[in-house]
Amino acid sequence: MQDDAPLRRPLPALDDTNRFFWTSGADGRLRMLRCSACQTYVHPPRPTCPTCHHADLEPHEVSGRATVVGWTINHHQWHPAFEPPYNIAVVALDDDPSLRLTTNLILTDPDDIELGLAVEVQFLECDDVWLPLFRPIPHGEAG
Repeated sequence: MQDDAPLRRPLPALDDTNRFFWTSGADGRLRMLRCSACQTYVHPPRPTCPTCHHADLEPHEVSGRATVVGWTINHHQWHPAFEPPYNIAVVALDDDPSLRLTTNLILTDPDDIELGLAVEVQFLECDDVWLPLFRPIPHGEAG
């Protein structure tokens, strides 16, 4: 018997600490925890601020714009849902360049990826999770 269901990428396990991040894309906005005491962004989500150890962390909307600071192109199929070649990228958010996400770049040819490429978030909905993926910002739209 053949299974015609589409292959699914692995999804994160949601808990009380990270649920806001993985469901944030429902309204198209990227959110990161930010400490109310020292204003430090905290990612990945955790219960206390790594800078001042304050426990009052709240989700805060960020611009969703970022810069590619590293990437790799995979030519081996490590998971059935990822047809090679595919990329894994690290982006630094414009709101705080020390705030980085590991993601996939979409709507771009692997040969067009370069350090410093300006990108913006676009969410992929998978069940109750919105995965933050990034696409190049068209020339003239970079802000």
